Amino acid sequence: MNIAIASCFDLPDWEKDDVPFFKELADVGIEYQVIPWDSEIDWSQFDACLLRTTWDYQERIDEFMSWINHVSTQTQLINSKDIIEWNSHKRYLRELQRAGIDIAPSEWLMRSQQYDISKLMQQHGWDKGFIKPLVGANARECLPFDNNAAGIAQAQQHVDRLTPTEDLVLQPYLSNVESFGETSGIFFAGQYSHGTRKVPVQGDFRVQDDYGASDYVYHLSEEEQALAQKAIAYVTDNMSLPLYARVDFLHHKDGAVYVNEVELIEPSLFFRHGGKESCQLFAQNLAKFIKSTH
Repeated sequence: MNIAIASCFDLPDWEKDDVPFFKELADVGIEYQVIPWDSEIDWSQFDACLLRTTWDYQERIDEFMSWINHVSTQTQLINSKDIIEWNSHKRYLRELQRAGIDIAPSEWLMRSQQYDISKLMQQHGWDKGFIKPLVGANARECLPFDNNAAGIAQAQQHVDRLTPTEDLVLQPYLSNVESFGETSGIFFAGQYSHGTRKVPVQGDFRVQDDYGASDYVYHLSEEEQALAQKAIAYVTDNMSLPLYARVDFLHHKDGAVYVNEVELIEPSLFFRHGGKESCQLFAQNLAKFIKSTH
């Protein structure tokens, strides 16, 4: 078996988390090449294309989705084209909410419409709000703000600037993210592999490495595992079983747990916390999947 592992041209030098996974591919009979997704190459020469570190796609979403459409006609995409299309816009969280999966309380701010942030905050009784785009990653254009005159003015300006071209969501700011962080569970072919807890630097909400956040080994609670399995089952029932998935959670100070993201395109999989077993689990499921489709 010969696969392409889709990446990007400007992948940071520090990104080494997938290396132990790559080492396991030979043991299951998979040869691989790491290739930037926007390379001029014949993708049909590969038995499959595994998306991993295509980390510049959010700023080039139309180009990327066109590429996804093209590559899906040339080889087997992993995860599948329908999953990638569904997961590329966070409206999927609204679907999960309607399916009975707990997400943070949300107001959906759709493009080309006008919204009164003060009125929405008042309706919900939120002391602090949080705005994020529905297409994006790495905390791009995310804004926490206080429910006071200065905070509302800042938030209103933010929304007025972005909604002509972007869809947004308004949620309460869950301050626990600053101390406890965000937790994640990593699943391969629906099977729970390992977890991680990402903690931002003091006073920040951003849990990404880029902003100095730390991450630790973490085991999902029963509640988190149940929520994650429910989300993965929804994807499987409506599309197909995702070969890899990372489900992220936020925690309210009152103990409530919310699905924050279901990452099915290019998430960090934190193999450094899953060890050799997690790499083997993914490699074995990948080989099994490719064999079943050829």
